[in-house]
Amino acid sequence: MEGTPISGPESGAERPILLLGDPRLRIRSEEVVDFEQPEFRGACAGLAATLASFRARHGFGRAISAPQIGVALRLIAVNLGDGPRFVVNPRVTARSAESFTMWDDCMSFPGLLVRLRRDRSVTLRYHDETGIECEWPRMELAASELLQHEIDHLDGVLAIDRAIDRDAIVLREVFERRKAELSKQVDYMIGDPTKS
Repeated sequence: MEGTPISGPESGAERPILLLGDPRLRIRSEEVVDFEQPEFRGACAGLAATLASFRARHGFGRAISAPQIGVALRLIAVNLGDGPRFVVNPRVTARSAESFTMWDDCMSFPGLLVRLRRDRSVTLRYHDETGIECEWPRMELAASELLQHEIDHLDGVLAIDRAIDRDAIVLREVFERRKAELSKQVDYMIGDPTKS
């Protein structure tokens, strides 16, 4: 993935993550048009700091979208282990014919898991944080499901809206107790190389 990591003094301050029920999570975000605008630069810094802090506290967390910190811009911070990168104004330009099921989680409702269906692979056009247009072609499954989740946030759509059926939302503590049984209900589990 292209883009320049933002770290060090530019990383800004951590911001509170909005939780399920906050109406700002349901707003469709606006496209970024000015990559030098202070609100945009501040959102990049805030997202990077919030993602880093969440990862340090919880040991997981691969991405966060601007709406989750109350900023209605089409902006996502992604960290797949090589530092934060920014995906701005993303557009899915191709989808695979295949899909898969998974248990999804979210920083905005950390106590829940949702069984849903996602496209196995997508191709993404986007800008980096400097405004350079980029393409992420034929994403592998883990990145594909992650970016689909985050792009949903930009459209005011939450994972709970994509639940497969009425039994597809469980409390994390219940999931952990029944993990062996519930993992058999899906094709893919985040972080599980045996289910991909």
